[in-house]
Amino acid sequence: MPISPKAKENELLKAATRRQFFSRCGLGVGSMALASLAKQDALRASISEDATDNPIAAKQPHFLPKAKNIIYLFMAGGPSQLELFDYKPTLQQYNGKVIPESYLEGKRFAFMNSSFKNRSTLLGTRREFKQHGQSGMWVSELLPHTAGIVDECTFLRTCKTNLFNHAPAKLFMNTGSGQFGRPSMGAWTTYGLGSACEDLPGFVVLQSGPRGPRGGAVNWGSGFLPTVHQGVPLRGQGEPILNLTTPDGITDKAQKSVIDAVKSMNLKRLIETGDPEISTRISAYEMAYKMQSSAPDLIDLSNESQETMDMYGVESNGSNFGRNCLLARRLVEKGVRFIQLYHTNWDSHGGPGENLQGDFEKVCREIDQPCAALIKDLKRRGLLDDTLVIWGGEFGRTPMGENRSSTGRNHHIDAFTMWFAGGGTKPGNIVGETDELGFDAVLDPAHTHDIHATILHLMGMDHEKLTFRFQGRDFRLTDIHGDLIDKMYV
Repeated sequence: MPISPKAKENELLKAATRRQFFSRCGLGVGSMALASLAKQDALRASISEDATDNPIAAKQPHFLPKAKNIIYLFMAGGPSQLELFDYKPTLQQYNGKVIPESYLEGKRFAFMNSSFKNRSTLLGTRREFKQHGQSGMWVSELLPHTAGIVDECTFLRTCKTNLFNHAPAKLFMNTGSGQFGRPSMGAWTTYGLGSACEDLPGFVVLQSGPRGPRGGAVNWGSGFLPTVHQGVPLRGQGEPILNLTTPDGITDKAQKSVIDAVKSMNLKRLIETGDPEISTRISAYEMAYKMQSSAPDLIDLSNESQETMDMYGVESNGSNFGRNCLLARRLVEKGVRFIQLYHTNWDSHGGPGENLQGDFEKVCREIDQPCAALIKDLKRRGLLDDTLVIWGGEFGRTPMGENRSSTGRNHHIDAFTMWFAGGGTKPGNIVGETDELGFDAVLDPAHTHDIHATILHLMGMDHEKLTFRFQGRDFRLTDIHGDLIDKMYV
């Protein structure tokens, strides 16, 4: 019986993928023949038919996962933990006093002049704090909705990072390195696990606020991993992805003929070179074709109830963040592996538009109700157990005030707060303790590498085994670091 063109294409793709695999393993033609003679089926089985047709097809984790999907709520700019979660009565008591020299010895800050001119003085918060839930977690008056979900969350109050300027610090929080060219956590996740969704990317990015995050697309890039694993920005309104819509005058038949012709040429080149980026290119064309119908359906919220829309504050919040949180839930329902929401601006130095009074209150209002709604909505739909929700920025804020036109705080890398919900984390849990001024950790410090290792663990991946060889070296998200924060999860 004659072989159909589709079957022939699939066979060629399988052959090319096998060739890539053996090439990466350092096996020549002779070794390939020997492997065939020895019937090393287990080796060849690592290239599944699904992986041949779809580079981000779902893959088996290293061990049984606690979470299947991630929603990362990234508060770009560095939210002040001292105004939100880390209540310090002693800091209130010493408001206006000069901070002891012992705290600052050997430390560096982003804006040295504004932090140290006339010696920095301590700044007590003006916000009222109360304990909430069975856990007794302290939450300020700025986040009343978040206060209502504390018993669903694990609060990690002793986060640490290495870099104190925005763009490199965001890179570090997302990629484990302050250098350009490293894969983001979302890219590592889809590289290790693939995605259960066939008509949307495995890693989707949503943005809200007055501008995008500093550093831009490198925060969700794939680095040296195949580009199929990079994050795809999705717009919440209008055309979901720019240039996705078929131009006027182009019929479905004409479009399909172009896609088939391009695929045929790419396939020929793939067989000649074994370049994995060509597999990515073939997959990208096919994914774009599928997304022409799936992406508009995704952002169409007409089938959501008014109660759900009100819960997220989609029509009343005045920010796209609520809509993006609702889209994140819908993306999880579709099986998308990693969804990252960026919201600006949390850079509260005290300059115009960045003070700790009206500006900070505004950004808190924009995210508070939607974050709480997302947790409640996931839980009532039975999705929270399998979905890990992460909230946090690239660093925190100093206990000292800045000498600017209005009240603010400088960047701080030694102690800040993140929270996590679902995905195997302990509900109603508080991990870590900072000193009486909130300057540094005194119990259970948690470095960014430790946080990354723990997130991968919850997804069923061993951070020491999730590696990729590039330029003669095995790389991983946690580099040569990372310890599990076992107090965070069940």
